[in-house]
Amino acid sequence: MNPTEVETVPLSSAPRTESVAQVLERRRATRGTAQQEFTSDFSELMAKVKEAGLLARRPGWYLTRCLLLVLSYAVAFSMLFLIGESWWQMLTAVVFALVFTQTAYVAHDAAHRQIFTNGKVGEWFSTITGNLLVGLSYGWWMKKHNALHHANPNKIGKDGDIAPGGIVFVAEDALKLTGFAKWVAARQGWLFFPILTLAGVQLHVHSVQSIIKGQSSIKRRWIEGIFIAIRLIGFPILAIWAAGPLIGSVFIVVQLALFGLYMGGSFAPNHKGQPLVPKDVNIDFLRRQTLMSRNISGGRPMGFLMGGLNYQIEHHLFPSMPSVNLHKVQPIVREYCREKDIKYTETTLLESYGIIVRYLNRVGIGKADPFDCPVTAQFRSR
Repeated sequence: MNPTEVETVPLSSAPRTESVAQVLERRRATRGTAQQEFTSDFSELMAKVKEAGLLARRPGWYLTRCLLLVLSYAVAFSMLFLIGESWWQMLTAVVFALVFTQTAYVAHDAAHRQIFTNGKVGEWFSTITGNLLVGLSYGWWMKKHNALHHANPNKIGKDGDIAPGGIVFVAEDALKLTGFAKWVAARQGWLFFPILTLAGVQLHVHSVQSIIKGQSSIKRRWIEGIFIAIRLIGFPILAIWAAGPLIGSVFIVVQLALFGLYMGGSFAPNHKGQPLVPKDVNIDFLRRQTLMSRNISGGRPMGFLMGGLNYQIEHHLFPSMPSVNLHKVQPIVREYCREKDIKYTETTLLESYGIIVRYLNRVGIGKADPFDCPVTAQFRSR
């Protein structure tokens, strides 16, 4: 499908002044129209997925993942204390970066209620794995990722993942920069991977700041604070104790850099370089989640490497679906998108990185205006 062929989606939001009777009357008036058709598209797809039984929990799968993580932590800490004061500890830093990222994947799944039917149990599991093991605030992540990003992928002013920071994703933001920041933005595509080495530090900092400020989405502020303090203070102390002040300090720097590179390198390919959605555009759920997302080919091996995030379209459509089932639902979603003439994007991992680098370089010099995108232009509010 050519992006210019995407159908115009009528607005579905009703004024708050409408009464219940008026809302019902408006719905009756739209029966048989394109508006109702777009609204029912996802319902039809959901019915197919439910019939296939792919939304059911997979406790055995997640138990296996958790046991493998426990084993991985045992190996990593054994390496840390057995190798001692040696530069071979840099290999241990690599292992910890991999283990922390894999733990973050499991915490991500739990936060989407993929693992537990009991919400309280899921919250505690995510709090422990996120704060105590990875050093990321569960409450902060729930707002940033679940509430904002999933609800508004690539929507300017809504999706925090495209908010300006070390990298700018919107041309208008790049045009506001001056001095050194402007120089960096003009080359940010080429600097993308070096900048990702700082992503781990950024995640830790944002988590701590949110806890200190008492962000409203953080329900257990003191518990999250204690857990994250144990992780962010205790782990460096253990590293320095085991490897000595110099090697231990370098170990922490390497671990943080590789953790950021792995995490950022797994999340970035999913949306970066896909169309941006202007603030005044409303798109139905199916197209909003599909058109702004990108899958990464490579099957289940890539799924292990990226924690299932390579099936990003399916994950955004069914966030509570166990990640192990995403490869099973992919053929259903892809065929359905073909039937509905909805663009379904899938590339290799290397191709996605190439797209990101070129896109960021264009944005950095103010040339990638999302309002000129033929996809989002079709959906502009009138």
